[in-house]
Amino acid sequence: MDDSFRRDSGGVAEGRLCHSRLPGSHPQKMQRLIIPLLAALSAAAPAAAAGAAQPACATGQAAAPALARLRTALAHGRFVTYQPTALTVSDGRIVSADAASIRADLSVLRPRFDSLVTYDAIHGAEEIPAIAAALRFRALIIGVWNPLDEAELRAAGDAVRRHPDLVVGLSLGNELLFAGRSDPGALGSLIARLHEQLPQAPLSVSEPFHIYYRETAAPLLGQLDFLLANVHPVFQPWFRDADDGASARFVANVVDRLAAVHCGPILVKETGVPTAPASAGYNEARQASFYRLLRERLPATGGRAFAYFAAFDAPWRAYDALAAPGARPGVHPEEAHWGLYGADREPKQAARELPPLTSPPSPP
Repeated sequence: MDDSFRRDSGGVAEGRLCHSRLPGSHPQKMQRLIIPLLAALSAAAPAAAAGAAQPACATGQAAAPALARLRTALAHGRFVTYQPTALTVSDGRIVSADAASIRADLSVLRPRFDSLVTYDAIHGAEEIPAIAAALRFRALIIGVWNPLDEAELRAAGDAVRRHPDLVVGLSLGNELLFAGRSDPGALGSLIARLHEQLPQAPLSVSEPFHIYYRETAAPLLGQLDFLLANVHPVFQPWFRDADDGASARFVANVVDRLAAVHCGPILVKETGVPTAPASAGYNEARQASFYRLLRERLPATGGRAFAYFAAFDAPWRAYDALAAPGARPGVHPEEAHWGLYGADREPKQAARELPPLTSPPSPP
């Protein structure tokens, strides 16, 4: 959830708060980090990167049908990241989501979204695939928050087998490399094992985009069937005074550069603007403006698209945070307000501006 690249110049950028906690294991740690700028990000960057190395990706034939469905969903569907509104974490204590609440959430989303990206395969998320299938969602990328947890891997694998027409991929972990909780070699070994155990499932990891630029990430990129990247202009030092067009260009330029290192489909898993607090320059109008311009700048194709981040506000996130060592702990109110819908499931301006989807039709 960090973006440590400025738009077009060198320097230092302040990274956003990153969720690096395993749900239910210990209090969520969210860090604000200072990260050096690794390279200039401009329209010329993709060509330079392409000259250095050929893009890599996995080419397993068993996963080809699901990957084709993913490409169709990228081109013709509309993705949103989803955590159940009933799921909460406080002081490390997790309250799992219930099926009725998940159904209510997804029923609200379905008229405007037909594709989901989740973060967790347990804690109630076991119910998501069946409910999404009943509501005629087009595609589901299942997040596996802790890919070292065999129970969570089993839950994800069960969903792949039970819903082969819905599940289009697995996302292994959330910012494991960025948070230092894994390394490319360990993730590569896990992916190789899962490709053997679930050959029909396209696999990816989820990292801030700059992680994929590292030379050490190149072998891992060759094992991924598709790429999930977090690209947040909000936490760039220029964001507050920039127009929303600059933020949209920033995201599109990142995707161009990622396409130079990865040959599979690319989905920007996280990008957006919180709607509060107003004192930090966040509001519904700016969120809506950003997405409006991003739709123009990054039109969806079978090879690249973005997910709306996130489905619902999560008030508990503002308080379940610890600052990085040396920084002052405290409340981080913006973390509660990324949703296109409030915690009460009421649509905000950005959601209201989205025309309802007609294909595939949602149930009555």
